[in-house]
Amino acid sequence: MRSTAGVVVSDAPVASRIGADVLARGGNAVDAAVATAFALAVAWPEAGNLGGGGFMLIATPEVDPVALDFRETAPGAATADMYTPGENRHHARHAGVPGSVAGLAAAHARFGTLPWRDVVNPAVQLARDGVVVDAFLAGSINRVMQRVEAEGDDHVQVGEFRRVYGKPGGGAWQAGDTLMLPDLADTLDTIAGQGAAAFYVGPIAERFADLNQQQGGVIAFNDLANYQAKWRTPTHARFRGHDVYGMPPPSSGGVCVSLILQVIEPFELRRHGRFEPRTLHLMTEAMRRAFHQRALRLGDADFVDVPVKALTSKTFARRLGETIHPDRATPSTSLRPAIPLTEESDSTTHFSVADADGIVVACTTTLEQAWGSRVVLPGLGFVLNNEMGDFNWVAGRTTRSGAIGTAPNLIEPGKRMLSSMSPTLVMKGGEPVLVTGSPGGRTIINTVACIVLNVLEFGMPVDEAVQARRVHHQWLPDVVRLESAGDETAWARAVDALRARGHDVEFRAAQGSAHTIGFDTETGEAIGVADYRRGGAAVKPDAVSPR
Repeated sequence: MRSTAGVVVSDAPVASRIGADVLARGGNAVDAAVATAFALAVAWPEAGNLGGGGFMLIATPEVDPVALDFRETAPGAATADMYTPGENRHHARHAGVPGSVAGLAAAHARFGTLPWRDVVNPAVQLARDGVVVDAFLAGSINRVMQRVEAEGDDHVQVGEFRRVYGKPGGGAWQAGDTLMLPDLADTLDTIAGQGAAAFYVGPIAERFADLNQQQGGVIAFNDLANYQAKWRTPTHARFRGHDVYGMPPPSSGGVCVSLILQVIEPFELRRHGRFEPRTLHLMTEAMRRAFHQRALRLGDADFVDVPVKALTSKTFARRLGETIHPDRATPSTSLRPAIPLTEESDSTTHFSVADADGIVVACTTTLEQAWGSRVVLPGLGFVLNNEMGDFNWVAGRTTRSGAIGTAPNLIEPGKRMLSSMSPTLVMKGGEPVLVTGSPGGRTIINTVACIVLNVLEFGMPVDEAVQARRVHHQWLPDVVRLESAGDETAWARAVDALRARGHDVEFRAAQGSAHTIGFDTETGEAIGVADYRRGGAAVKPDAVSPR
């Protein structure tokens, strides 16, 4: 999708349309992003949300990129040992204090141009009139309903979840059905009329706290009242003459993407080709080292000392790069300093927005696992997150299978759990080049790194950069995962060469869903690309859609 008037790319075509309509009505990219985010709470409820949180990067021609952190926080009653590995996370007690409404309000207050009600109302109307279900949404609801029903009625949340998201009359949802969400419409209408205060200190907050605690949750009214979204300084790295901006802690995305790019830069991968074994080996080794540093050092910078400037420096990256053997895999457990080992999800949504005046937004939100805790508080209509699972639950318990027990991300009241969300802006000379991000748990970081490398290192057009196969390594487990897209034979030569270097290789069907915007410097057009892996749509503003 090419446009000089701006473009919105998200997981739900109707949410992209709503964002594009806001642009057509004279709103800017931030207005459109806020409208899109609220619409995703209706049209992509497995991850678009009121009951979760996220991160946003914003750049304007007048303002250098800024980072907005609306990650969830641990409730005041949270304790470091409140969870047991392996316990059922689909419960209200696994919810962190939601940040989405506060974050969207903060973005709008600083950069928005249209009245607040005008950017929230389209989501109100969508929930009231109903969402026409497509194949992706039908599949998402049907999968979660099967899992909810399997848990049985002994789980207190099942009845309300079934009432809100079960198909009237029973049976499976089909493309073309209409999903009506009247309770969510009422909640959104209250937010539209009273602002974010309604959610944090007003009528929604009072009901939220009471209902949550009735279902065994630990979020109290004061937790909501004390929640604040925070403006932070983005991470910044220089790569191939471009400025790459990302989210700082409590997101690990900006630090890790910066590290991967800068570790790789001296190796001149473009001389070898994107899918050559040497390229894949070096990418894997850079990813391995970035995720090792993630486990060692990253957490909520309001609680622990995170040396972001040092971790994103070229000096540090090149020191890590010097430890890479060009033809042999480095065992993850041999990296220094060592992390003592003991023995022993990924549903997020990203959208990108650009307007005609050069404002760009990259926003990633999540409930943690698909559909979060699977708890819908009676009468409020939205799904609660289960983000407390993103903390390290057991101090000192780091396993070869990927459980992490390092200190920076242990549970503390008010602390924000570490995230892999990686909304990313690439700029050159102050002009946007790339707006991207992805869902996918820890794979998010490597999905974004792959796309940035595809564009800046290998010169791919943005649509090819998004569609290209992806690679993932996260330190532990010590496995390279290659995206097969149903065809493992395409990797045959590379797999043999990687295994000969000592890599353990596995396949995954798909990795991420990176709705991305690139820019044509000759025509001035924004190029919106919806990632085929999860559907969605890129939509440009034209005549305002009828309501």
